[in-house]
Amino acid sequence: MSQRENLPESDQVLGAPDPETTDTTLRRGTLGLLGVIFFVVAAAAPLAGMTGAFPVAVALGNGAGAAGMYVAVGVVLLIFSVGYATMSQYVTNTGAFFAYVGRGLGIGPGVGSAFVSVLAYLAVQWSVIGFIGFQLKLQFVAKFGIDLEWWVYSLAIVVIVYLLSALSVDIGAKFLGVLLTFEVLALIIVGAAAIIDGGAEGGPNFSASFSPSAIMQGGLTGGAGIAFAFALASFIGFEATAIYGEESKDPKKTVPRATYISVLLITALFAFVGFGLVTGLGATDIQNKVFEATAVDGVPLADPSAMLFGLTTHFVGQWLTEVFGWIVLTSLFAATLAFQNSASRYLFSMGRAGVLPKKLDHTNKQQAPFAATTVVFVLAVVLVIVAIIFKWDPILNVFYWFSSLSVIAIVLTEILVSISVIVYFRRTKEDTRIWNVMIAPVLAIIGLALGEFMLISRYNLLAGVAQDPAACPGEPGSGCGPFEMSSLGWFLILLPFVVLVIGFLVGQLRRKNENYDAVHNFIS
Repeated sequence: MSQRENLPESDQVLGAPDPETTDTTLRRGTLGLLGVIFFVVAAAAPLAGMTGAFPVAVALGNGAGAAGMYVAVGVVLLIFSVGYATMSQYVTNTGAFFAYVGRGLGIGPGVGSAFVSVLAYLAVQWSVIGFIGFQLKLQFVAKFGIDLEWWVYSLAIVVIVYLLSALSVDIGAKFLGVLLTFEVLALIIVGAAAIIDGGAEGGPNFSASFSPSAIMQGGLTGGAGIAFAFALASFIGFEATAIYGEESKDPKKTVPRATYISVLLITALFAFVGFGLVTGLGATDIQNKVFEATAVDGVPLADPSAMLFGLTTHFVGQWLTEVFGWIVLTSLFAATLAFQNSASRYLFSMGRAGVLPKKLDHTNKQQAPFAATTVVFVLAVVLVIVAIIFKWDPILNVFYWFSSLSVIAIVLTEILVSISVIVYFRRTKEDTRIWNVMIAPVLAIIGLALGEFMLISRYNLLAGVAQDPAACPGEPGSGCGPFEMSSLGWFLILLPFVVLVIGFLVGQLRRKNENYDAVHNFIS
């Protein structure tokens, strides 16, 4: 069913879509509701978030209120999901943001958002590749005495993920389901054990974590802003539900349900386990307790995973800590696979639309986007080679730089999607529910814009690019206060906005080569 009349007037001259064939179409009906949820929650990498982001959010951010901040971020993203899920009823396209923004604001902004989204998913996959390579190196040295460079493990993971992604998205979903189940159960066990025990203070202190004053402790550009930045980073990937729309069973029901369930599940998991860790240590003076628990040779936060692992040993037992050492690897592996799929499906969609070379829309016998998957694989290999040449540290450089870049980029595209929802439904009147198409998107824009402000203000901590790292977290004027970043920091912040403009110009210049597939609703 054509939706051409619902495009912006300037884009209704787009050429007719290319004929669909098995070589240029993703396999329909591959994923059920649980399969989509597995990919999305796996991308959030809960265990990696609790060993990496959460301890830093507590120590440098708003202390015990960090657990509540995950709820606050979850509420903002749940409000965003209202308009996002409503749009999915009218657009089913593996390009997701690309198609949504294109349908609402036109091909130029749509292509711009697609460029930013590809940057985000490539960057976050690269960051995880560095993280998992480093963790594998530590684990193999500790358990087997095998001491190889981190990049050897990273390259091996890149190859395995490529093969799984190219075989079939369904195989990947089943594999992720097994890994994710173990990961979530283990985290819940630790959180529950600490809360039931009562921890250092003999009982849980809900107000210390979830009261408004606790959540906003330190202010927007201070502690609360730092916690918000790290909490938001832990949710990246939740918006990928729509990316799998074409491959899901009954996408008009699956995508909205998967979006809401994923946000609620990620929020509840991080808040519950985070509160358990806070209870275990005790909310009073928790920042200094985290500094002490994570210190290596007197350097605080040198091993942030020690917060979770130490409490696991105390409240559950050493056996689960040993298991966590391996589960954190499966968590990172699952995230790498999920982001590989997200990036490749964006490239596939852009090739199909004529924005990028048409060869990118080719699929294999399993109807997986083989050409696009291969490009993502090659780029990952190139990234590792560049890191080797320039001797980048897998954590301080590869992980922090690229993960922080991806968060800025994703929030930018989410703001564009919310604007697009408002414009699209005001023009078409296809859905007139005021909460879904106006109030929720406006609230989402406000919340996300505020979040982007807080991300940028404390980006020096998120990416490790302060003017004076020794002064962190730092007061204004210390070299690590709000907005006090090195030139590299400002380059990384501005890159998504520059890419947005470049994508917009490409969309405008290549309009004659694009076709209606860019925003075509494949399933009526």
